[in-house]
Amino acid sequence: MKSCWVIYNGSLTSDKFRDQADLLKEAAERAGLKAELKKNYEVMMILDEEVAARPDFVVFLDKDILLATFLKNVGIPVFNDPEVIETCDNKAKQYIQLAKKNIAMPQTIIAPKVYPKFTIAESGYYEKVLEKLGLPMIIKEGHGSFGMKVYLIETEEDFYAKVDELRGVDYVFQQFIETSRGRDIRVNIVGGEIVAAMYRSSETDFRANITNGGVASVIELTEEQKELAIRAAEAVGAEFAGVDLLYGDNEMPLVCEVNAAAHIRNIYNVTGINVADKMIEYILGELA
Repeated sequence: MKSCWVIYNGSLTSDKFRDQADLLKEAAERAGLKAELKKNYEVMMILDEEVAARPDFVVFLDKDILLATFLKNVGIPVFNDPEVIETCDNKAKQYIQLAKKNIAMPQTIIAPKVYPKFTIAESGYYEKVLEKLGLPMIIKEGHGSFGMKVYLIETEEDFYAKVDELRGVDYVFQQFIETSRGRDIRVNIVGGEIVAAMYRSSETDFRANITNGGVASVIELTEEQKELAIRAAEAVGAEFAGVDLLYGDNEMPLVCEVNAAAHIRNIYNVTGINVADKMIEYILGELA
């Protein structure tokens, strides 16, 4: 009997992270596998010792890149690959990769590295950003999930306050897509195929994330939306991805971001499709 570990972060107290892991464990067991949940700290990275009771593969639902890399380096297949997780976890790095593959997305400027005790406020750089993108604009930190650490900047005062606050942090400046205010699409992709999709909307926030109060419903994707979502997942190398699409001019899709460890409970509740089953099916096909 093949075995797998489903790894999630043990320091996060929200039930949604354990729930995500449970969905994958249950899917693995339905497929006849021996599945074990592991908090990331339960797998000790002792570099001169063998991994005890090593599994046939790992479904990695965390952003502990070092652990994912450690497991990969000792020869255990890890899904998604740690390099993919790292790329998606840093939105600045992700957008550079998406741009390399000519993926349609809002105009984006990667903020330069500024050390916490220093500033480039008098250099004229920020004035160039304002001139290029205008207001309102989005400032988005490199690391953040569920719509957190994404800021709608509407005044110059707020702009300069935010860039001052973010010294020492990876972040991006991004065009605000007014035509997509409070609405987007989540597309779950497994192995280059679309498994499920939902439309999300909010009447109270510029973000449509359900965590921020958005509501979701089933959506029939257009061919343009399907193609772009698949290309975006491929651009970052993700075998499993939650691709968020925005509505640009004339409803043409734009990629908001690609999530390498996208939560699947909400899309299951909305569509009745359990993405976890497709994930396990795909892994077994890859390992056959």
